[in-house]
Amino acid sequence: MGYDVTRFQGEVDEDLLCPICSGVLEEPVQAPHCEHAFCNACITQWFSQQQICPVDRSVVTLAHLRPVPRIMRNMLSKLQITCDNAGFGCTAVLRLDQLQSHLRDCQHNPKRPFQCEQGCGLEMPKDEVSSHNCIKHLRSVVQQQQGKVTDLDKTAAEHKHQLAEQKRDIQLLKAYMRAIRSANPNLQNLEETIEYNEILEWVNSLQPARVTRWGGMISTPDAVLQAVIKRSLIDSGCPPSIVNDLIENAHERNWPAGLATLETRQMNRRYYENYVAKRIPGKQAVVVMACENQHMDLVHPRDAELIRNALVHPRDAELIRNALVHPRDAELIRNVTSGWSSRWTVKTWNVLLV
Repeated sequence: MGYDVTRFQGEVDEDLLCPICSGVLEEPVQAPHCEHAFCNACITQWFSQQQICPVDRSVVTLAHLRPVPRIMRNMLSKLQITCDNAGFGCTAVLRLDQLQSHLRDCQHNPKRPFQCEQGCGLEMPKDEVSSHNCIKHLRSVVQQQQGKVTDLDKTAAEHKHQLAEQKRDIQLLKAYMRAIRSANPNLQNLEETIEYNEILEWVNSLQPARVTRWGGMISTPDAVLQAVIKRSLIDSGCPPSIVNDLIENAHERNWPAGLATLETRQMNRRYYENYVAKRIPGKQAVVVMACENQHMDLVHPRDAELIRNALVHPRDAELIRNALVHPRDAELIRNVTSGWSSRWTVKTWNVLLV
């Protein structure tokens, strides 16, 4: 629809008026043959009823319309018009081509975005501020958030159910493979490879951890603590085939020789930073897996060589052979000089509670 003629300063040329609405042309278009100009909205609505020119009744369709000539656009642009918000107190008079940019910033625009200053921060049209209620708005926001949380809970429950079904399917497949293996022993290597890959995938999904107080580890966890850690292992996706072994190895009696006693841990604590540990999600516990610690049977060859060479000086070696040093120290030295692999390499898997 065109602009109201009464909003313009001075007289408006009749060629700039829409024959349909009698207002000043807004977004004008032109018929190709008769060159009559119309508001785009007016002629579109007209063509929904009939496909003829409103002025001379010649056949015209919407596809035939084209923009008006530049000279007509320039004439329209120079017209002086009052602001749409004159009824709300705006006294601006400006060129027609500047009207839209003015309306976006007009302080009298009742639909101008306004942010609530009472605390809720809602952005609303200015004319709705007087009826705005922060509590009502915040209640609506909370209800929307609760609805989203409910939907997410439902989705999570569905995913958890699907995951449980998939785990059951995997266990059935494993049982099927074991049955096949019993009939064909050559498949044992395949099953072991699959199990190893499952363990490796799970270990890689855990976050790295660093144990800062090796002397403060819980070396003899009770049944309750073991049950809590076991549940966390299962929830983290730990392969069921190793869960019980992990919990069993949480006790110091199953730790490698380099960690076996408090005295040993105190003496060798400078070596422990070489262990690769992963955090059990949500718990003060880590797993130290053999697949990530194969290097521990090779560490400290220099130290071992020094001790095997009788602490460098032959006289010291003689003292040791003659047991002139303290028996306890001699025992520690013998422990270090033999069995490096069994001393440092973790068992298949270990849990450490820190």
